[in-house]
Amino acid sequence: MPDHSDLAAPPAYPFAYRDFRLFWTARLAAMLAMSCLVLAIGWLVYDIARQTMGIRGASLRLGLIGLVQFLPILAFTPIAGVVVDKAERRNVVRFALALQAVGAALLGALTYFGWASLPAIYTVAMLLGTARAFLLPAMNALAPALVPRDVLPRAIATNAMAGRLGAIFGPVLGGIAFAVSPQTAFALALVLLLVAISCITLLVHRTADHARASGRPWQLIREGLAYVRGNRLLAGTISLDLFAMLLGGTSALLPVFARDILHVGPAGLGALRAAPACGALVTAAWFAWRPAGEHMGRKMLAGVAVFGLATIGFGLSTSLPLSLAFLALSGGADMISVVTRQSLMQLHTPDAMRGRVGAISSLSISTTNELGEAESGFLAAIMGPVGAVVFGGAGALVITALWSRLYPELMRNSADQPEPAELRLPR
Repeated sequence: MPDHSDLAAPPAYPFAYRDFRLFWTARLAAMLAMSCLVLAIGWLVYDIARQTMGIRGASLRLGLIGLVQFLPILAFTPIAGVVVDKAERRNVVRFALALQAVGAALLGALTYFGWASLPAIYTVAMLLGTARAFLLPAMNALAPALVPRDVLPRAIATNAMAGRLGAIFGPVLGGIAFAVSPQTAFALALVLLLVAISCITLLVHRTADHARASGRPWQLIREGLAYVRGNRLLAGTISLDLFAMLLGGTSALLPVFARDILHVGPAGLGALRAAPACGALVTAAWFAWRPAGEHMGRKMLAGVAVFGLATIGFGLSTSLPLSLAFLALSGGADMISVVTRQSLMQLHTPDAMRGRVGAISSLSISTTNELGEAESGFLAAIMGPVGAVVFGGAGALVITALWSRLYPELMRNSADQPEPAELRLPR
């Protein structure tokens, strides 16, 4: 299909644009690979730990996966934001994907030669964390160059669908591959990452035309932080997601629930990991059909509240079907937060600053994912896995109530709200 991006009346749907189709395929392949790696690493670590320790000690070792991935993300994300704004964004994406491919190959080699140990797996997890520090802000900043601005809200929701499809089928494919052998799972992830690199390489339209930031790196980092801090709408959006999802995350403890609470094994673990993505996919499809539009902030607050309630329900459940239902509900609620946050961020951020603002946002996402996993593991070591999950869901509800008062901008936000004049930069 020809690219219609230069017509006077461009198509309203993102798949009409060739480069977006390539980008979407790359994101899908990358998320399939990432989900496959998450499942394989989690099961491998928990299985190794349970050979020598109890549930709480093994839960702590699961939490350490998130911690060792978060540390390089914390260190490199500010630098990554500057790199994304100064360099050709397509090359940054390819570099990050290639680094993940190296990590998948190393994990395959470790398991094949019988060298897999907790320290070795944690070391490779740090490499994967470094790759993620560059990948998320680069991909998020690259997407707006592929479609017209009017199509961007739909493109964001459609892009989120790729992520959730990867999160649904990645654990399923990873679980099947891991059942054959750990090496098969890591080889599958490697192939998928190579597909993603190939698709990004084929991008040709407008990817190098973004506004380039100029200045010294530390000056650019301070500028990005000042912009987010001064724009209360962005600050409230990013911080709400950060604190609520940090407390309410359950992904690190899913191997515990699969093995020792629900007793469903690796296949059940794949289903538990896929369930949130199923709910998120339905929500993303809805937003792709009906963009978020008005009152994005209110929708985000409501989504976080439902997320907290669903997390509590999952923690108390001892039935696999009920647990899957609560996880699907939590994933759908989380997707409301994802789409509204990304829409607000892209619509209210100058192009020359998208990498740095995206890096701040991706740091908050990584905090909720990787550091949230560590927090879940530490809490589970203290109060048990069920207590940790219920406590986290209740914490998400408290954060929602507090943020509705601390950031009234979220309650009155609309899709067309302009950024503050004093912060508006040339586009």
